[in-house]
Amino acid sequence: MQNNHINYIEFQASDLQAIKQFYQSSFNWKFTDYGPEYIAFSESGLDGGFFKSDASITNGALVILYHEDLIQIQKKIIAAGGQIAKDIFSFPGGRRFHFIDPAGNELAVWSDK
Repeated sequence: MQNNHINYIEFQASDLQAIKQFYQSSFNWKFTDYGPEYIAFSESGLDGGFFKSDASITNGALVILYHEDLIQIQKKIIAAGGQIAKDIFSFPGGRRFHFIDPAGNELAVWSDK
């Protein structure tokens, strides 16, 4: 993993079992279940996951970058004009935060540190 590189992509789905079946059948993706709210996929070219959501999907992908120092990169994002949409939170495997870029796109940065 390298700082500042796209590392992961995340989608939402209302039915995780149905979406998992679709991508397994269509593209042979492999999945790891992380409880009833999240599944990760691999063997797709870029690792990613699906989180359970009943929200309307406008832009279905969340691009996630990697950085080993979340505090440092968060400060740089704010100084460059970005806004924090979700402050740093923990999840199985690491921590991350979401930000809004000056054009209005939401992205995230994660770290395993």
